[in-house]
Amino acid sequence: MKFLPILFLMIALNSPIYAQKLNFSFNHVAISVTDLERSCTFYKEVLKLEEITNKTKVEGIRWFTIGNGIELHLISTIKENVKINKAVHFALSTKDFDKFIQNLDGKKIPYSDWPGTPQKTNVRADGIRQVFLQDPDGYWIEVNSVSQI
Repeated sequence: MKFLPILFLMIALNSPIYAQKLNFSFNHVAISVTDLERSCTFYKEVLKLEEITNKTKVEGIRWFTIGNGIELHLISTIKENVKINKAVHFALSTKDFDKFIQNLDGKKIPYSDWPGTPQKTNVRADGIRQVFLQDPDGYWIEVNSVSQI
């Protein structure tokens, strides 16, 4: 009889209610920036992102749409240091990969392949072309040629 509560708990935790998959969708990425205006200019001019309304209405925060309901939030209100390396990046896909590279070259924006060769792109094992660049605060951004957008 003393095992009955444990048995009930085990059955409850294995029931379909607890085993159901949670269905998430990606909403936004937020990054800490030191100079909000400089970062906004970068994301508008280099990545051609459209600024949208910052629904928090908090000064020092700006929002951009990446598309398909996904947003980028730039936050300048937190002054802590952020440790950045290439493995921590976000990736954007474009059907206009060559046009994007021409835009970078025209603006003299440095970029590299994954190993770090300046002004070079690379092809991943799955055949997708990619390039890496950094925003004004050093955040790594991958832009790739995935065509399912």
